Amino acid sequence: MKKEFAIPSPIAGAMQAINHGDADTFLSGFIPDAVVADVRREFRGFAAIRQWAEQEIFSVNVTIDVVDVAGRDGQTVVTVEVDGTFDKTGLPDPLLLNHYFTLEGDKIGAFRSGLADEEARA
Repeated sequence: MKKEFAIPSPIAGAMQAINHGDADTFLSGFIPDAVVADVRREFRGFAAIRQWAEQEIFSVNVTIDVVDVAGRDGQTVVTVEVDGTFDKTGLPDPLLLNHYFTLEGDKIGAFRSGLADEEARA
């Protein structure tokens, strides 16, 4: 049986949008001046986040499976196992990422992603 997690609605909606390949629904979960930090790059606002998401998520058919959820320092940290058609050369298998979400009301204000094992090395 698959474990169920209590995930805030805006975050759950964004993750469902990723798994359904729905970029518009994904973007609608963010505030207009949201910030995304991914692979030491920062993207701010709808246009930049859309371009990042199209390239890094939707064009390579990313899917995610939630492994754990925790609250930490005012953020929701969702650990996910990631798959897709992207180049996996040099990446751990399975690929586990921590997604750090900061909510502003019922929208995502900030999102940061990093390898789950980076915390263990820090």
